Amino acid sequence: MGLLREIFGPSQHEVWEALCQEIGADFIDGGFFKGTKVVAEIKEWVITLDTYTVSTGKTSTTYTRMRAPYLNKDGFKFRIYRKGIFSNIGKLLGLQDIEVGYPEFDDQFIIKGNDSDKLISLFSNSRIRKLIEIQPDISLEVKDDEGWFGSEFPEGVDELYFQVPGIIKDMDRLKTLYFLFAEVLNQLCLIDSAYEDSPDATAQL
Repeated sequence: MGLLREIFGPSQHEVWEALCQEIGADFIDGGFFKGTKVVAEIKEWVITLDTYTVSTGKTSTTYTRMRAPYLNKDGFKFRIYRKGIFSNIGKLLGLQDIEVGYPEFDDQFIIKGNDSDKLISLFSNSRIRKLIEIQPDISLEVKDDEGWFGSEFPEGVDELYFQVPGIIKDMDRLKTLYFLFAEVLNQLCLIDSAYEDSPDATAQL
């Protein structure tokens, strides 16, 4: 076990348990079938960190995800991810990104949304931009609850959703994601796109 730890570093279980101690969250060990998860509370919101695996039959990919349901006040949606090899393909198909007015930030990311003014207001928060920039890989968006939770969520509840391939075992990165979620949820309230009230639902998957 010591040799394996030396080669591969600490396990997901070890890092995620330590994360819980750092941020005051709950560590839930669901065993082999349900996996492990971290459940944290910020104000009235519940943030869930876990993993899931997608199988194509021949291969499978495990993703780390973080989710937080919240009351979406005005239906504002956005998605942000790093520019890469497929970014220009999206543009050729007419999927234009919106620039938010910070050249270095706009140069690094594709940002999409259904309200350009709200996007600019959201990313006017310098802490949000900084927390996103230090992520080596990121896909952050507001998703409908349909498909993941169905009728378990009340009407008007969406979720802030992050996912990347692989299992994140970097403590600093995990803490940064937690702080990013807190900052984005607070900023959504400030721009009048979210309520601070509890959505009366938690991530069950």
